[in-house]
Amino acid sequence: MLRLKHFIAMAFAGGAFGLASSVQAASPSAQAFADEGFGSFITNSMVTSWVIAAILVIIIRMAVKTPTLVPNRGQAVVEAIVEGVKGLIAPIVGNKMVMVTFPLLSALFIYILIQNWSGMIPFVGTVGWGYQTESGFYVVRELVRPGNADLNTTLALAIISMCAWLYFIFRYAGPRLVYHDIFGNKAVKSEVPAAIYYPLFVIFFAVGLIEIISIIFRPVSLSFRLFGNVFGGENLLHAMMHMFPWGLPIPFYFLEILIGFVQALVFTLLVSVYIGLICNHEPEPGAEGHH
Repeated sequence: MLRLKHFIAMAFAGGAFGLASSVQAASPSAQAFADEGFGSFITNSMVTSWVIAAILVIIIRMAVKTPTLVPNRGQAVVEAIVEGVKGLIAPIVGNKMVMVTFPLLSALFIYILIQNWSGMIPFVGTVGWGYQTESGFYVVRELVRPGNADLNTTLALAIISMCAWLYFIFRYAGPRLVYHDIFGNKAVKSEVPAAIYYPLFVIFFAVGLIEIISIIFRPVSLSFRLFGNVFGGENLLHAMMHMFPWGLPIPFYFLEILIGFVQALVFTLLVSVYIGLICNHEPEPGAEGHH
């Protein structure tokens, strides 16, 4: 393989850089800009993520500018999105946690949503380095591709979410409540015979071990669900473009808009549920004696 500067030289000399005339299936892994040096650490999906993040910051700053008591049109749109996300997560994480978790959950929803939709932007996934064939230009290494079509990106989002979850539950619920929620005996001693109550400690502890395993696999399920849907959608659009590029892909673009929204919503709601399961409930009656 050639380094990035060689690809650039070839682009001007022999047409190694161009727009795919026949769309092939997307690669399941992100591709680096170069095989050696600093470019080997930068992938085409990372570039898309950086550009999307920069555009979001710029657009929101331009829309809000200096917040005023009577909002302008841009500020009203941003406030509507903010209030919508806040109203969505408040019943799940609880009133005590809504303002604490709002920055994380709102950022996750908006960032994932725009990243999911980035695959429908023209030239994303279809422009890059490749070679000319009889049927047209064949792209081998895309210049940019959807950020969430890279498992590294979705796994990073899942790890960040779970680290934030650990911080929230230990900071605002406390180790004692966390332990009781996972391993503690949920039965009320005054309402259960002793012959049943005390063996329940063993049962609930065994259930807690199973719960720990499920917690360990949460980042896996979060990352693979998001990656699979976005990557599958990217390949679906590529396949429709290959079959008949004029008109046939249009219904699937609307489908991808819906799927992109649903997956951003599912990811955000799942993280909200994980937080709310421990932080959004009052201590159970008699729980003090179970710790």
